[in-house]
Amino acid sequence: MRRCYLSLGSNVGDRAEHLAAGLEIVCANDVARTSQVYETEPVGGVEQDDFWNMVVEIISHATPRALLERARAAEVARGRTRDVRWGPRTLDVDVLLVGNESSDDPLILVPHPRLFERSFVLVPLRELAPDLVSDAQLLAGVGRVRALGTLETLR
Repeated sequence: MRRCYLSLGSNVGDRAEHLAAGLEIVCANDVARTSQVYETEPVGGVEQDDFWNMVVEIISHATPRALLERARAAEVARGRTRDVRWGPRTLDVDVLLVGNESSDDPLILVPHPRLFERSFVLVPLRELAPDLVSDAQLLAGVGRVRALGTLETLR
């Protein structure tokens, strides 16, 4: 068993419901802990509404590919379309870390290649695993982040 971290975000429709439904799929039957939900500004230059982002830690034997399959299944279940790169989406799920494993598989790069660039990932990841995100990494992250509360309080 190993600790795996995935990021979930939504900025279209009922963001809380999209995140909650996504969590059910990506966590499957694994033990999980979630960060708070954070309102974050979009990254990538496409004009769109703010996101709600969070990170989930799951304890699992799942491979990076198996976690990617769960992530894609969650996105499809919530009606995700891929019309515009970094554009608005009902649900976006990224595999961040899978234990100490690394993968250079073109389908699933682990650690996630932009993990330490984006505050919307760094802040909730540090909440769950302070040892994985240094002060310097946190300060170097891009984008405004504001805590909203737990997913349960937002539903």
